[in-house]
Amino acid sequence: MRKLSGIESSLLIGLAIGFLGLCLLIGYAVIVVANEPAGTPTPALDLPLIAESGLVPTDSAAPLSTPNLIPTIEFIPTPNPSFNDTPPPTGKIAFTCYVKQIDQICLLNADGSGRIQLTNLKATAFYPSVSPDGQTIYFSSRDSGNYEIYSIDIFGNNLQKLTNGIGSLYAPELSPNGEWIIFTNNGNGLWLMKPDGSNDHALTNKDDIDPSWSPDGSMISFASSRAGARQLFVMNSDGTNIRQVTDLNNMGGRNTWSPDGTKLAFYRGPQGDRNIYVINVDGTGLVKLTDGGDNLGPSWSPDGNWIVFTSFRDGNNELYIIHPDGTGLMRLTNSPISDWQPRWGR
Repeated sequence: MRKLSGIESSLLIGLAIGFLGLCLLIGYAVIVVANEPAGTPTPALDLPLIAESGLVPTDSAAPLSTPNLIPTIEFIPTPNPSFNDTPPPTGKIAFTCYVKQIDQICLLNADGSGRIQLTNLKATAFYPSVSPDGQTIYFSSRDSGNYEIYSIDIFGNNLQKLTNGIGSLYAPELSPNGEWIIFTNNGNGLWLMKPDGSNDHALTNKDDIDPSWSPDGSMISFASSRAGARQLFVMNSDGTNIRQVTDLNNMGGRNTWSPDGTKLAFYRGPQGDRNIYVINVDGTGLVKLTDGGDNLGPSWSPDGNWIVFTSFRDGNNELYIIHPDGTGLMRLTNSPISDWQPRWGR
């Protein structure tokens, strides 16, 4: 047998010592694991910190809640195919037009044609609405000194002043059955009167404005600050059963019912950035139809296919129409004067 050299002997001794050390380490690890308590948890993620970053784990057992300051605002989903083949808009739209530095009442066909000026008064005329039969326009004017309620036919004839000094009166609208006109008596609530101006009386006594009849005449929507900041409310046509619909900031006033009586369209937002919204009458299903352009005063078409509104999106307030699903935006007017406060009729 060959005799190992000194170097070879040293290498063998080193390997033996290294192997012995490895065995001792493995044995120690086995002892530590064997003595660790069963079920020791893995350190948990800091959910509040993750939530602040917006990266909430998908397998989190309890989702973090978000303060519900206002109802969730959603853009309406994929357009309803029923609007894809919608026929052109029909009916007539009454609106306020600014002529020679005075607001007057104008009328056009819902396709943008046939524009005419109905009034030529010496002072402001605004807040028009169209009677259910499509033949008469009701509006407010201070032509006599006070803001009174007037009517005129769709040809610009038969101008009549229906009220006489009971307050500053705005936003008249005839009921679907033709029996009552509801209007705002500024600072004195909502009032009713007969179409000839008789039997005028208060329906509410709060800071209520911009009333609108439901399609069947059983309910009235309106804006009010009776509960704090201005919101939309609905009530029975006799003034009972008042219910708040919205809980939103920067609410406007002018609103409109869908023809099936299930929804309201309205506008809200800070001045210069107001948008058109739709909400169910029970306060659910809030959707936003416009995004930018400063949009006001929506009015639903009688067939339910369109909503007309005022917008400043092209540098001057003009009338636009849009489908209730947010599609089909079209401009109706293109005038150097201001066109606003549209109201759709048959």
